[in-house]
Formats: sequence, structure tokens, C-alpha cells
Amino acid sequence: MTDARPFHFKHFSLFHHRSTMKVGTDAILLGRWTEVKPTDVVLDIGTGCGLLPLMLSQKGVAQVDAVDIDRASIEEATVNFEASRWCDHLNAYCMDIADFHPDKKYDLVVSNPPFFNRYSKCDEDRKSRARHNDVSLSYTSLCAVAAGLLKPDGRFSVVLPVNVSDDFLHEAAEHGLFLHKRLSIIPMDGKEPNRFNLEMGFGFAKKADEAYFTIRDAEGRFTAQYVDFLKDYYLG
Repeated sequence: MTDARPFHFKHFSLFHHRSTMKVGTDAILLGRWTEVKPTDVVLDIGTGCGLLPLMLSQKGVAQVDAVDIDRASIEEATVNFEASRWCDHLNAYCMDIADFHPDKKYDLVVSNPPFFNRYSKCDEDRKSRARHNDVSLSYTSLCAVAAGLLKPDGRFSVVLPVNVSDDFLHEAAEHGLFLHKRLSIIPMDGKEPNRFNLEMGFGFAKKADEAYFTIRDAEGRFTAQYVDFLKDYYLG
């Protein structure tokens, strides 16, 4: 039986039972880590239930356009946006990002993109589109779209598994986007990072800003770093 209860944060709640991708740690850490300015106009590619637009709105941005190919996800994101205090500057569009042609450029493009390769496909078509980078949104396509929709001083922020990040950065460089910041995410103290938050921009950076983040300690408890990092979002 589907759990249809909303997920509650300090300043907003959202439903996520209809979306292809639920509320999860990857997106939450990306939303918290990504820096914004009050004047930023933002594009979220593959918004799912609309978590990233809501998190970035709490931090303070001018506008967020959210795009997803899955209709149920966009319908759910729309409900979540309309129930929030930022409803006047949140827009949801159901379409393939390749068919999205806005009349503006963006200060920031964010995405929690498809993770899995063609050898680990799930059976359900909707989840497959959301999770697999060769079904509807390849890394090449994502980088091309981001490069085409960013302002010259814009930023492109994503979360990726460590083992695909080099390929992704190579694709980004082919479209003129280079690594400026990286957060290495360690799932448990003593283990290697399994995720990277990456921020890219036009123009090569001689040295990217590097930082490390550990979610749980060796006993499986959330670290003080994690608790402090998300204190403005998590209840309790």
C-alpha cells in the first residue's frame, strides 16, 4: 500500500508518493549545498515532486522553473508549489527538457539526474525514465541543455555517484562547463565517498573548491556535521 503522507520540513511540506523519485538524502544535500542569490532565476531539470525548487526558495531566489517528463510527478510538484509560501514564483512544466525553449537564460541550473546505466534497469517504465541516463536524458543531453540555458556567469549544480563523475565532467567540458566546486559525500565514517555534489561554470578553474561531508559516524548515527548542515530544514 502506498504511503500518501506528506514529508514535513520546517518551512514547507510536500507529497512525494506519486513522483518517480521520492524525497531522498541526495537531493536534500544538493539543495542545501547549492549557493543562491536573491536575484537568481533557476531551472530544475527532472524536478520529481519539486523538492529542490522548494529548498532553494527557502534560501531565497527570484524564480524557479521546474521541468519533468513525468506527468504524475509534475502534477504532484504543482500541488506542492501551490501549498507553499513561494507559490508566486514557482512554475512547473510537464515536458521533455529537449522541448523546453524558454525566452530567458538562467543564473542556476540544478539537477538530481539519472544515476543508473543500461545494465541495471528496473522494470517500471516511469522509474526507468527517471533513473536511467540512456532512456530519456543522457549526460551529453543534460550538459548540452544546461550550457544552452545558462547565462555566461551561470552555475550548473548536480549530484552524481563517484563512479560516473569523471564521464560527466568530460561531457560537461565538451560543452564549455568546468568544475568549480565539489563536495565529496561520505556515507559513513571510515568509508570512501560514494557521491559528489558538483558545481560547474563557464571558464576553466585552476583549482576547484573541495570539501568533504560525512553523513553517519561509525556507529550509524548522524554526524554533528550532518545535523548542523540541515538544521534549517529538518524538524527536530
